[in-house]
Amino acid sequence: MSATPLVILFAKAPVPGHVKTRLQPRLSPVDAATLQKAFVSDMLEMLQADFQMVDLELHTDAPTGDWACYGVSQKLQAAGDLGAKLLFALTSALADGRPQVTVLGSDVPTLPASRLRTLLASLADVALGPTSDGGYYAIACRKTHPRMFDGVAWSGPQALEETERAIRRCGMTVETGSEWFDVDKPADLDRLLTAADLPRHTAGWYKSWLA
Repeated sequence: MSATPLVILFAKAPVPGHVKTRLQPRLSPVDAATLQKAFVSDMLEMLQADFQMVDLELHTDAPTGDWACYGVSQKLQAAGDLGAKLLFALTSALADGRPQVTVLGSDVPTLPASRLRTLLASLADVALGPTSDGGYYAIACRKTHPRMFDGVAWSGPQALEETERAIRRCGMTVETGSEWFDVDKPADLDRLLTAADLPRHTAGWYKSWLA
């Protein structure tokens, strides 16, 4: 049992051909995989530097040792679609006595720490961090319900709205934080690479990609 809030970073293992596929053919499978590795590395470093008051776990879709150097507790995601994975991770951690559990996606390497702090400070049953494409980069829960993701079309343009409706149907309160953008498509990559101050691993990837 633990009374410390938990942040779980969800990430796909950086396997060429199986990650960041919507950035192909703009990127080669290998480039897409190394970009994924950079994203997760940058997010782990941000979390370890700015959120020392919470526990941190990394949940991946397949076994990988790529981020072992960070010393973060690592687990495999549950089987099923994203809703099943989220519900299992959130419910299991809350059952362990956590007052709040947050699952954060790994596609937002430039996410300001202040956006996540807003979600962690929410007293709602569920707080969502919206993305500009209609989804969300994080979900922070103080409660869960077995049907809280019913009817959500994952990766669709209404995923955020559908999640909010499902949560309210379950009788829980929900708040939304400040919007940020995730990197799923070539236009998102273009937006990312025009940022004035890329985090160090993403910046290193970009320099190598241009070479």
